[in-house]
Amino acid sequence: MNRRYLIPLALAVLLLTSGCAGFFTGGPVSDEQLDEEPPSQYAWDNDVDAHITITENARFQAVYDLDDPSMELFRRDGFGGRNAIPVSAVRYRYPNGTIISGTELVARGGSVNRSRERVSVSLPDDAPSDGGGQLAFTSSSTPKRFSLPAFVNGSYAVVLPPNRRVAVFPFGQADPRGYEVETDGDQRIVRWESVEADAISVQFYLQRDLLIFGAAAAVLVVVGVGGGFYYKRRIDALRRQREELGLDVETDDEFGDDPPPGMG
Repeated sequence: MNRRYLIPLALAVLLLTSGCAGFFTGGPVSDEQLDEEPPSQYAWDNDVDAHITITENARFQAVYDLDDPSMELFRRDGFGGRNAIPVSAVRYRYPNGTIISGTELVARGGSVNRSRERVSVSLPDDAPSDGGGQLAFTSSSTPKRFSLPAFVNGSYAVVLPPNRRVAVFPFGQADPRGYEVETDGDQRIVRWESVEADAISVQFYLQRDLLIFGAAAAVLVVVGVGGGFYYKRRIDALRRQREELGLDVETDDEFGDDPPPGMG
């Protein structure tokens, strides 16, 4: 086969096989993931519809009040598609306060299934038909930035890791607008009374980040001023050398307003 056809054929096979793999990849989330211990106790007794705690190691713990017997968990990619988020330490709390693990949820008729595009969670058969209760899980985030679709409408609270801030733009900011920031010891809590947007995001920083940036900016200013002064001295020195060699000759004074010789 002509070599020029090999590369397009290989690319076509790769796209086809990756698409098939993505299509058929999926199934129930493993028992080990479902019953994994969360990094810390879930904040069941909160006063919001969605409570998210971001931990130091770029993970987060989420607790959602449910008004539907099922829920889909995903992130949007840059092309408008969806990608499933990794979930572990799944817990369900009944309206009466009883908490069950992820495997118990499945044993009671619920499900936690993962596909390439989403993680689909269905509540147990004995859960309220209109949803009700709370769903909690642990997942991964990115350092210094949290972003996730708004899976439920209503009030939100995002608890930042210790000593993180959102006060100084552009290092810190949150969307949608209309949020408030509360202080709880060395932690900041970003709150929305009502979120009807498609997603929420919080970008935050350490206090020392501002010091590092300020020091770097000061160094750049000093280097810029010093470089400008150095080049100015070099230009002045070159001008003096030209003057000493008689290269800078002013012709305007010699001829004044009269035309050059032979042109009068």
